[in-house]
Amino acid sequence: MAALALAGCATAPPPVALPAPSAASPSPPPPVASAATVLPELEPLYRADAGREALTISVASNGCTAKVDFAFYVEKRGPAVSVAFARKRLDRCRSFAMGKTELSFTWAELGLEPRTPVALLNPLVGWTGPGS
Repeated sequence: MAALALAGCATAPPPVALPAPSAASPSPPPPVASAATVLPELEPLYRADAGREALTISVASNGCTAKVDFAFYVEKRGPAVSVAFARKRLDRCRSFAMGKTELSFTWAELGLEPRTPVALLNPLVGWTGPGS
């Protein structure tokens, strides 16, 4: 069921037409878009840690965020594996200062072998402390 909710997450944005480079000028750099703009349904992560038993992510929390509030999507294309996390429910708690929490998803839960290299699709953002 989680794959249905996140099915649109794995699609790539449409290609951007760039002007053809001329012999006199070098080719322009490719356009860059933030992951939050391209895939806004993916949860920004403060940290991700691929451990022996699980993939652990650090996410924003007002005090009530739990693992059941998240869905994950795993896409396997040959040897390439992509993983994405999205929030199913907002954390509506009202704590004094916003915080973060860590959620662990075992490799078995993700349907992966422990030493499988994965590409994480979520944007990473810096943790700047409570209330920021």
